Order: sequence, then C-alpha cells, then structure tokens
Amino acid sequence: MVNVSNELDGQVAIVTGGARGIGAEIIRELSNKGAIVVTLDLDQMQIDESLKSIKGECMGIAVDITKPLKVKEAVDAVLAKFGRIDILVNNAGITKDALFHKMTFEEWSQVIDVNLSGVFHVTQLVQAAMVKGEYGRIVFISSRSSLGKRGQANYAASKAALLGLAKTLAIELGQFGITVNAIAPGFIETDMTRSITEKTGQDWAVLASTMSDQTAVKRIGNPSDIANAVAFFCNPKSSFVTGQTLYVTGSPNV
Repeated sequence: MVNVSNELDGQVAIVTGGARGIGAEIIRELSNKGAIVVTLDLDQMQIDESLKSIKGECMGIAVDITKPLKVKEAVDAVLAKFGRIDILVNNAGITKDALFHKMTFEEWSQVIDVNLSGVFHVTQLVQAAMVKGEYGRIVFISSRSSLGKRGQANYAASKAALLGLAKTLAIELGQFGITVNAIAPGFIETDMTRSITEKTGQDWAVLASTMSDQTAVKRIGNPSDIANAVAFFCNPKSSFVTGQTLYVTGSPNV
C-alpha cells in the first residue's frame, strides 16, 4: 500500500495566516503528509505556539502581507533556507462587517488590502519561484460568502475576486506544471467566527444549531474539513485539476 502520509515528502509549503484556526490546521495536515511547512502571520508568539504541534521541519515568519517589501524579505528567507517553494496556500484574511450604506472606506480598504492585495503580493513572488522549478500547487481560501452575504460587501467582494484570480492564474501558469485552485468554505467553527457572534450579540450555541440545520450533513464545519480539501489540491497526483472552486459547505446547495 502507498504511504499517503508521505505524499508531500520534502515539499516546501507556505501557508499565510497559519497561526490559528483554519491556517493552523492546514499546516498540521500538510506537515503530517511530509511537507516542510512555513507559516506567514502577524504575531510571532502566535506563530510559535501554532508550530509547537508540528513534528516535522517548519518555519514561522511574522510579516504583514499588505507590505510588499516585507513579503519579499519573507519569501527570500524561505528560498534562502530551503531553495524551493512547492506549495502556497493563501489563507490569511480579515473581516470588517457592516451594512453597505454604513460601511466606511477604511473598513472596505482594510479587507481588500489583506484579502486581495496581500494575496497578490505573496502569490506574485511565490509563482516566480515555482515557474523556475516548473512545479507548484497554489490554493486560495475563498468563502461561501463570495456568492453574497448581508453585511459583508467588502469580504464577499474580496473572496469573489479570488475565484477569478485562481482561474486566470490556472490559465497562465499551467504550462509550468503549476495548478491553481480555490476552496470556498461554508460555516466553519473558528476563533474568527466565534468573535463575529460576540460582536453581534448572538448566542453561539443557537447560531451553530441553526447553521447545522441548514446543511445536508447536519453539522457545522471544522478546520480539518478545509485542511483535507487543501491537501487534495496540493497532492502531486492532482495535476489535472486546476482553475476549480471546491465548495466545502456540508451541502449540495452552495
């Protein structure tokens, strides 16, 4: 039998926003499959705490992905240490929810800067290294909200843009052995989703029950559901799957 735990053996994977939540679960999953994992996030203490659960080789760099020069320094550091980058998972993201008529330009621009422009900065640098190596797996973490959600005009717009970006880069980079795909999670239990309920005054148990009832599988998602989908796209055997969006929502109705 094939040892699936080693399917990413020796590959170098960068995961943005890997210090907690979905990102932390992604780096654990990729590490368990043999990858050398690198997380880029804002807080070095949170990064270090997240990496404590990683048994294999790993690296953590505190960086604001909205700062192009800082991103370049981080990517250069990864290349200097490992000599290659095989996988990029663009997971970092923020929310600044408000009804559109009340949304400030600052709330709009902060979300776009992180969720879209930050992705641009990281991906442009990493894809250059992948092109040189003639291999790569790029995954964008979008959202079910990309189809539209009340109070999330900025977030929905940023996440919808990632779907178009994934398809475009799939076309441009396919000839170099690089696949580009997106994952659109449904309602996932993370610190971020819990904090949103706290801000709106909702009861978490009630909300979780309501969201569970809306799925076909009658439960809300957890970070491992997303990490598993990421691992599929990152598998070397997934070379004929590119430009696709996988809705991980627990329901056939996205």
